Amino acid sequence: MLNFKEIVESGKLYNFHSHTQFCDGRAEMEKFVVEAINEGFSYYGFSPHSPIPFPSPCNMSEKDVPVFFAEYRRLVRDYGDKIQLYVAMEIDYINREWGPAIDYFRRLPLDYRIGSVHFIPSFNDKDQYVDIDGHFDSFKEKMRVFFDNDIESVVKSFYHQSIEMIEQGGFDIIGHFDKIGHNAGHFREGIELEDWYIKLVEDTFAAIMDNNLIIEVNTKALDKHQRTFPNERLFKMLKRYDAPLLINSDAHYPELINAGRGQAKKMLATYGL
Repeated sequence: MLNFKEIVESGKLYNFHSHTQFCDGRAEMEKFVVEAINEGFSYYGFSPHSPIPFPSPCNMSEKDVPVFFAEYRRLVRDYGDKIQLYVAMEIDYINREWGPAIDYFRRLPLDYRIGSVHFIPSFNDKDQYVDIDGHFDSFKEKMRVFFDNDIESVVKSFYHQSIEMIEQGGFDIIGHFDKIGHNAGHFREGIELEDWYIKLVEDTFAAIMDNNLIIEVNTKALDKHQRTFPNERLFKMLKRYDAPLLINSDAHYPELINAGRGQAKKMLATYGL
């Protein structure tokens, strides 16, 4: 695994979470590299949403995996004297049969792996997995169609699946581990402050620390929605456990590769992080 601690402590610019033309990103890999060089980055990692065992407009297809690696190698040849590039995936945990720990992902020549949960099973059909990420309007409709508007059960499903992913292993960084809180908070204001919700977050955090994972402070929603993942209210927990951290922008556009970093660093500094 990369020495992320050394990279963070170097003070040099980095980003290890981004999406390009191979999944739901909005530009080609090369444009991200050029932007990173222009902005003075020293380290940049590509982490497309992994293949999954059912159709999804946001995930790369398995047939494109060799093409993705070939393009990465070309970019290293063309730009490797200007920036250190890394190849990775944000691997979706679906269930015990599909996630970062399965042989398929373990065999891929990746520099690091991000583990994330975006899909949970429909309450009406346990074999149908529904993307609970994305815009709230879409989430609200999915709550009605697939989850009987039962937000507590949706939140519990997300965190239980996350803990199962953590226990299965096979990855280095946990991606936006409280992401469900954003849409859940819009669906029911104050839900993240309820005791049962806090307990789920604490259980997930304990599993993260027990399994020696790196936590990303994801800044994707900071400019637009004024929140990081994990939420700022959890920073005290990060400090208490001295959790290893990375600030990642989860960029889908080249111009956003450094979005929110400065603000996130200031927020973390107020907690001694």
